Amino acid sequence: MCRHLAWLGGPRSIASLVLEPSHGLLRQSYQPRRQQRGLLNADGWGVGFHVPGQQQPVRWRSARPLWGDASFASVAPVLSSGAVLAAVRSATEGMPMDESAAAPFTDGRTLLSHNGRVDRSVLPLRHDVESVCDSAVLAAHVLAAGTATAEAVGRTVLEVARLDPTATLNLLLHDGTRVTAVSWGDPLSYLVEPDGVAVASEPWDDDPRWVDVPDHHLLEVTSAGVTVTSLES
Repeated sequence: MCRHLAWLGGPRSIASLVLEPSHGLLRQSYQPRRQQRGLLNADGWGVGFHVPGQQQPVRWRSARPLWGDASFASVAPVLSSGAVLAAVRSATEGMPMDESAAAPFTDGRTLLSHNGRVDRSVLPLRHDVESVCDSAVLAAHVLAAGTATAEAVGRTVLEVARLDPTATLNLLLHDGTRVTAVSWGDPLSYLVEPDGVAVASEPWDDDPRWVDVPDHHLLEVTSAGVTVTSLES
């Protein structure tokens, strides 16, 4: 399993979202509190964010553990965005270990992270996958199936779940104006702040305002607020 987070709101530094929280992604890479499978998220990391005036998001990915990347730690405080998606990776056994297998994946506009595992053989072959790892194959399928609405993402998740009932399909998607998240087989929480909303695999601190999302639910964050709906299989 992996850990991931998304932010939609006022611009914040990447360091303030990823590195500085007391139980943020940096801490979760070696000591997660709610991870149900695996002990370490040391098989890579990635950060993607949208920049005003630029159609495609910017990404920085690595196959190294997040805690060992001094270059990123030195630059993250001066990078900022109001639309961020980040992840640390615990690779599924047998999957590649290069940076192309680290989320977030993208179709050129939407960023996507998958926390879980899925049988790649149940998904159609595609030429546009970024890696042969299960998460990248799933990402390409979800992005190609359509992400214009949260409901469209939910339908794709239900389809994949029928094809692989053992799959864990926790997703975060970010197109710069909307975050879509799926809780399917692992925890998910969100926090409403005065300047925006954070969605994460687990809370980055002990703030009691964090809200847990029930399993098998779809979450959508826009400028209008947060909506949580059930995904019926």
